[in-house]
Amino acid sequence: MLGEAGIGRLGQRLLARLHQITYLRYIGASALALAADMGLFLLLLAGGWHAAAASAISYSAGVAVHWLISTRLVFVAGARTQGVERARQKALFLGSALAGLGITVGIVWIGDAFGLDPRLAKLAAIAISFQTTYVLRKTIVFARG
Repeated sequence: MLGEAGIGRLGQRLLARLHQITYLRYIGASALALAADMGLFLLLLAGGWHAAAASAISYSAGVAVHWLISTRLVFVAGARTQGVERARQKALFLGSALAGLGITVGIVWIGDAFGLDPRLAKLAAIAISFQTTYVLRKTIVFARG
């Protein structure tokens, strides 16, 4: 039977292992960026903004949060720190964000045009945009090599 110390060590090992899994770190980073995105989106909607414009502005804020977390906690090994490679990586990250933005705004716009609650359209957009940007960032933006 495990005592408290054994459970504590097991928990620490499990957390260390989970931290090694890039996808889980990406989910965490995305959750924080999503909180910034959705918080601003709802604030802008409450302020009377058009749904597509609100989704574009809030998504952009989420991108800034995601860049900071991705380069410091998620894709640390693949992150470039200076020079032309850093500028290239920022441009690629921005390109992946623009792909996600296009998906997000398009889905919110279409949903709104068909009378769907913009918050529900935004949730659908989040799911699709999340997978798209993860694949782009893991395979292109932060690829080692």
